[in-house]
Amino acid sequence: MKKILLTVLFFCSVSLSAQIADKETYLSDFKNELVKKWPKNRTLNIVFHGHSVPTGYARTPIVNTLQAYPHMLLHGIKTQYPFAVVNVITTSIGGEQAEQGEKRFKKEVLTHRPDVLFIDYALNDRGIGLERAEKAWRKMIETTLKKGIKVILLTPTPDLKEDILDENTPLAAHAEMVRKLAKEYKVGLVDSYKIFYDKAKNGEDLKKYMSQNNHPNPAGHSSVAAELMTWFY
Repeated sequence: MKKILLTVLFFCSVSLSAQIADKETYLSDFKNELVKKWPKNRTLNIVFHGHSVPTGYARTPIVNTLQAYPHMLLHGIKTQYPFAVVNVITTSIGGEQAEQGEKRFKKEVLTHRPDVLFIDYALNDRGIGLERAEKAWRKMIETTLKKGIKVILLTPTPDLKEDILDENTPLAAHAEMVRKLAKEYKVGLVDSYKIFYDKAKNGEDLKKYMSQNNHPNPAGHSSVAAELMTWFY
């Protein structure tokens, strides 16, 4: 009986410790920097690493950089923090998956000295499968955390070729993998997939949020940006 109780307590402890970062505290140091005025402030760098969606691809080959969620976030942060000096940098490449992103991670991402790093690759990771994708995500997360940089992971935005209400699709599996990593590493999570899942479950047609089957339009990006901004209030 004692052995069973200890086993239960162990798994409860693991479950409690495996939580995503707390929105109230995770970026506290960064938010403190955002409110500083000249000459005590400094330049702050937010980096978005991923594929075509953070890059701003709409209906390929059109790229709407300023209507993509990274720059929508910048607008939101500057509205909230008028004294802040903030750069939003996109190191994302259209068509890329996590293995490719990991190979250039140190030379092309960390060189920007991010204060906060967002990773969004799951949409394209279906091409390499869960095992390979998870390995690449882990490398990027661990490398970043060793540098003392805050990390926030994004689950994928929709692909209209898949039924988002079907929990057994490849995209749903990759979304779940990203959630698991966020809990394991206790980093931030922006669950884009759930945002659009909830919209579809409520009867909305996701086409009104998409430029093409796999690229959001400004309304779709705005939905993600609103959730991103919740980490900075």
